[in-house]
Amino acid sequence: MTAQVDYLAVLFAATSGASGELLGSDEKELVRLVWQLVDVKNKTLSKVNELLIKPDLADLTEEKEEEDVVAEGEEEESGSGADCVSTTTSVEAALNLFHLHLTNEVNSAGAGTSVCLCTDGQLHIRQVIHPEAASKNILVPDCFYSFFDLRKEFKKHFTTSDLKALNAHLMAESLSLPVDGSNMWDPSATEDPSAALPAEVAVQQVQLMASIVLALLSDPFDHTFSNPERVSEKFEGGTCSKMEKVCDNTVIRARGLPWQSSDQDIARFFRGLNIAKGGAALCLNAQGRRNGEALVRFVSEEHRDLALQRHKHHMGNRYIEVYKATGEDFLKIAGGTSNEVAMFLSREDQIIVRMRGLPFTATPEQVLAFFSPGDGTQEMCPVSGGKDGILFVRYPDGRPTGDAFVLFSCEEHAQCALRKHKEILGKRYIELFKSTAAEVQQVLNRYSSAPLIPVAPAPLVSMLPTMSLLPPPGGVRDCLRLRGLPYTASIEDILTFLGEFTHDIRPHGVHMVLNQQGRPSGDCFIQMTSAERAIQASQRLHKHVMSSQRGANSRYVEVFPCSAEEMGLVLMGGSLSHTHTHTHTRSRSGTGLSPPPCLSPPSYSFTPAPAVLPTEAAAAALYPPIGQVLLTPRPLPPGHAYYPASAQLYMNYTAYYPSPPGSPTTLGFFPSPSSLSSPGGLVRMPGLTYNSNGVKDLISAVQGYQYAPEDALMHAHGPVHAHDPARTLLTQPKEWVCI
Repeated sequence: MTAQVDYLAVLFAATSGASGELLGSDEKELVRLVWQLVDVKNKTLSKVNELLIKPDLADLTEEKEEEDVVAEGEEEESGSGADCVSTTTSVEAALNLFHLHLTNEVNSAGAGTSVCLCTDGQLHIRQVIHPEAASKNILVPDCFYSFFDLRKEFKKHFTTSDLKALNAHLMAESLSLPVDGSNMWDPSATEDPSAALPAEVAVQQVQLMASIVLALLSDPFDHTFSNPERVSEKFEGGTCSKMEKVCDNTVIRARGLPWQSSDQDIARFFRGLNIAKGGAALCLNAQGRRNGEALVRFVSEEHRDLALQRHKHHMGNRYIEVYKATGEDFLKIAGGTSNEVAMFLSREDQIIVRMRGLPFTATPEQVLAFFSPGDGTQEMCPVSGGKDGILFVRYPDGRPTGDAFVLFSCEEHAQCALRKHKEILGKRYIELFKSTAAEVQQVLNRYSSAPLIPVAPAPLVSMLPTMSLLPPPGGVRDCLRLRGLPYTASIEDILTFLGEFTHDIRPHGVHMVLNQQGRPSGDCFIQMTSAERAIQASQRLHKHVMSSQRGANSRYVEVFPCSAEEMGLVLMGGSLSHTHTHTHTRSRSGTGLSPPPCLSPPSYSFTPAPAVLPTEAAAAALYPPIGQVLLTPRPLPPGHAYYPASAQLYMNYTAYYPSPPGSPTTLGFFPSPSSLSSPGGLVRMPGLTYNSNGVKDLISAVQGYQYAPEDALMHAHGPVHAHDPARTLLTQPKEWVCI
């Protein structure tokens, strides 16, 4: 709308709660609408109308369908001063009645047909009417989607005015309009803005605003009311490039969202505010699941500030926390660089569904067949674009992750597809969730950029010898690696799965592998009594199904033979490929092993030195950053050393960890300074509780190891050595004990 409108409907909304600049911030319900029609061409005013919303509490418990009773009359006893007062019992009826009265009044005037609302600021429309209508699933009449902000129109002539400090009282004073200071309500002078307004204030405000409009229309301003404010009717999805610049003052972080909420739910929560295209990004946790947070990008700082006023407003039964965020935060979640993803998301008005738990061998044809109607079903949920509407998520090396995204052309087809949640594809049940473009970008970014096993921090020394870091071929493959375990699987479930091979497990030989969050990673290592039994177990049990006693789900498990050195390599952060696992005569290039990330690339030059660290610096070397663990060298079996005997190195790692308390034999190697009286393991235990019982707690913690109790002392940061308050000496354990 660029031309001058024929009529302006000056509108004032009041709730049962806060007023002024806090209007709508407390989620109180709308109780009053007051308006007055202004004839722009003739510069005349119509009568003042007031619409009261008074729910009939007596009827709330009765199940009857009656039309909302509307009572009209001249000058109710309330004494508000309105020319015409109406009463209704619901917000929906009030909005429809307002639209009906406004249309009839414009038609009866006969001087034109175009009409637009005009309010004092943004709050009446954006923070009161639209949020309440969205929370109650009320369809808002079209007249509420565009309006003039009287403050912005005033500022076009008074450019030095502070927009945030303006109100009708100040504008009237600037225009030299007569204001009755004794009776006129001034929001800037109100001591308690959270208090409800008196009944007559709304009418006074509308009359004052109408006078301001007439003053702007007259000489010397001759103002033209064009280009009104717009309220977005629906959220538009879209993609965002990592190269795009996002202003920090337009982004917020919403926390506490229901896990099943979508970007449309977020847009509904912020209804009345304009979200940028593709500006709602749901955050995922380390496991790829939604964590209840979202980053939302608005079209301007003004809308972002209004969004912050909805802190602790409710979405259903949950309150949502709203905080400021940065453009960098938004790009980390929603930004992408993949052309494949851009092509996938380039189709407009498509509904995205995420598939999780796909078999690694799943093909586009199987996915299309999964969504095709089955026998005896009439529901249709065709995939939009066929194979082009399916996007498989893969690791950087091309291996499938078990996730995929599928496009549907309409909401009806998407809902039909979601009803197939937990149906079977192959031998696995498939989880289905409604997704967003930002979630597609986030999942693809995570799997395409992050390593399969978390990368360790930089090693303590910067120079490494030029040598191969892989275990030598031909090692005794007397261990088993189980991959793809149910996350609820226990050691009892594993022993049941192994069956007759349970008798061939070494004592304390089951190693459940945990991730950095202390949760099962789906992997397990088992030490067998002989290589022959390990190979027999892998051949007989490979891809058999394992069930969990603590969960209803079951999964097929991959079983591979491996050596103790390979087991140690994986736990140190390396990757173990199973392409040639069942081949007994493998060349070095076909071992399927890659060195741990903390040791690659193995191409540094190394000059032998008399000592890695001088004796004087030994104490300083024993203060690594928190989270690093130092172990002294352990005796290595002949021909299975990672490094030459003449060059012992410091190395630290943060990768997958075995279940407590032990780890495989090849874990990490560090020199033993000559100042220590005897060879042993040096362990630092940061983060001990201040209320611990001292040595008793330490002895209990290291139960199963051989140690010298007299060497366990307490220090401000944990246990210390008896001869040096900077460290504790624990003797070398003879056997790793696992639970």
